[in-house]
Amino acid sequence: MRDIVLISDPRVTSIPVEESGEALADVRGVLGVDGRLADPQGAYAHLREGLLNRLQDAQRHLPDGYRLLVVEGYRPPVLQRRYFEEYKDELRAAFPEMPPDELHVAASRYVSPIEVAPHTAGAAVDLTLATEDGVELDMGTPVNANPEQSDGACYTDAPNISAGAREHREILSAALESAGLVNYPTEWWHWSYGDRYWAMTTGAATAIYGPRTLS
Repeated sequence: MRDIVLISDPRVTSIPVEESGEALADVRGVLGVDGRLADPQGAYAHLREGLLNRLQDAQRHLPDGYRLLVVEGYRPPVLQRRYFEEYKDELRAAFPEMPPDELHVAASRYVSPIEVAPHTAGAAVDLTLATEDGVELDMGTPVNANPEQSDGACYTDAPNISAGAREHREILSAALESAGLVNYPTEWWHWSYGDRYWAMTTGAATAIYGPRTLS
């Protein structure tokens, strides 16, 4: 398994943001969207325009019969903070002797700390592969399975998944990478563009998307 840089790493958090001012766009009607995490405002179905354009490009690179299925895009800061603290509480209960700084790092394997979270910038998307009829394909774990639940199978390069799931992950990765997105390697479903993690991965001097409010 490749060396993993967590999103809480100073190599990521130290990267500056030069906000592009690009708008958040609604992906519904453009890409397939799953409603499992739908909110009343429809925030989950919004992404920066540049990211949405790249996802459309990625979809064109998929083999016949495959479609992207978006599960969650933009996430309001209050929700991001809640997700992070709830997961950290779970880890604290499971590992009561773990020091606070280690808890923070461990939690960032699965949920981004608010100060660097790409979902709050509309720069990240959680997605999976589906058939043309919208039936989700086997990816080895459900979207949002955490490392404890999945015995680490949520990691993109995890060895403990079936050959079919591995093939599906490779198809998804090839299409998204061809469109300029980067993966967070502890979550096969999490891909981003324009955020600090993208900048660190690609060598860009700055991120172009910072936290946004859905108007």
